Amino acid sequence: MKCRHCGQPLLHTFLDLGFAPPSNAYLTQDDLARPEKYFPLRVRVCDHCWLVQTEDYAQADELFNVDYAYFSSTSQSWLRHAKQYAQEMCERLALGSSSFVIEVASNDGYLLKNFVEMGVPCLGIEPTASTAQAAEALGIPVRREFFGEALALQLAAQGHQADLIIGNNVYAHVPDINDFTRGLKAALKPGGTLTLEFPHLLELIQHAQFDTIYHEHFSYLSLGTVQGIFQSAGLRVLDVQTLGTHGGSLRVFGCHAHDTRPSTAAVGNILQQEKTDGLQDLHTYTAFQAKADRVKNDLLQFLLDQKKAGKTVAAYGAAAKGNTLLNYAGVKPDLLPFVCDAAAAKQGKFLPGSHIPILPPAALAEQVPDYLLILPWNLREEVMAQLAYVQAWGGQFITAVPALKVLKDNAA
Repeated sequence: MKCRHCGQPLLHTFLDLGFAPPSNAYLTQDDLARPEKYFPLRVRVCDHCWLVQTEDYAQADELFNVDYAYFSSTSQSWLRHAKQYAQEMCERLALGSSSFVIEVASNDGYLLKNFVEMGVPCLGIEPTASTAQAAEALGIPVRREFFGEALALQLAAQGHQADLIIGNNVYAHVPDINDFTRGLKAALKPGGTLTLEFPHLLELIQHAQFDTIYHEHFSYLSLGTVQGIFQSAGLRVLDVQTLGTHGGSLRVFGCHAHDTRPSTAAVGNILQQEKTDGLQDLHTYTAFQAKADRVKNDLLQFLLDQKKAGKTVAAYGAAAKGNTLLNYAGVKPDLLPFVCDAAAAKQGKFLPGSHIPILPPAALAEQVPDYLLILPWNLREEVMAQLAYVQAWGGQFITAVPALKVLKDNAA
């Protein structure tokens, strides 16, 4: 396999998680009687441009189909994040009724609804029918297609270049990152701004966040790598901000290469931090497997110990990251009998691979587990606040990443 960005041979493995089904391929009761598709989940690193990427196996249309069940509006903290972002961008870029905003992977309208409320014309681009339909119900125009250079050129030819292009947690999901980036350039108005948010590879490595690796994530990104991809497409990194979302993310601001606005000092600062912390050192990547194995082994040992002691453990949050963790650890319903999730679209289904049933949160009060494993650890504070009643019967919250931890009240 060759690097998806620079074309150099990929000679080094970053992480091998064996075989797993797509992490968002939730199963119905009928599905349990059918064969389940598994794909290798191995991640390579390019020692030329340092793009970390999954091996080529799963096709995008098998991962993001009409049954895709991730709805962004399920998380209240994510909704607040989106609203604050929209307000900041309107102020920073002086957006108004004569402006035009495009969001790539607009999901269920969680973000663009804020621009609609502020009177800013917008367009969502979203290939998954279930979430696109939810956005359209909010009055958001949606193109139900995958974004790339071809679609961007169509939009440009129709006079629909954007003052702001938004890509929140989509850049890592695209199989052809060069084509996608050329699309960003084609759809961006002269003088326009684009912003991309994605989990920062540096945080993933430093905090053993291997559960954020799954087939739907084709790339794992540093600012240095993104800068190189931008340059090859005629774009430039204008600014960068660090965010607390998804365990530590970057918000990268981009513009056309010849835009007159100067790049901020923050860009150079983050690039230097990445270099200092080893993101241009091959050993940083080849040493990561041991971190993932430690997390896996510690979780499995904990679950086995609790079963032996007669204690019960349930999970909360049928998140993709949880599926990566549970499948790599080989956890089945005998050790983790159920997981609760607030998303109605997931309730009554089963986790891919592990076949653990997904129940509504009300099941917790009925089953009264001794421990509750929070799989979306990045939302642990929100989850603990919502489910504080678990502590009334002596239940304790735990997380497995970056290390197994029993959480106290208001744990950070």
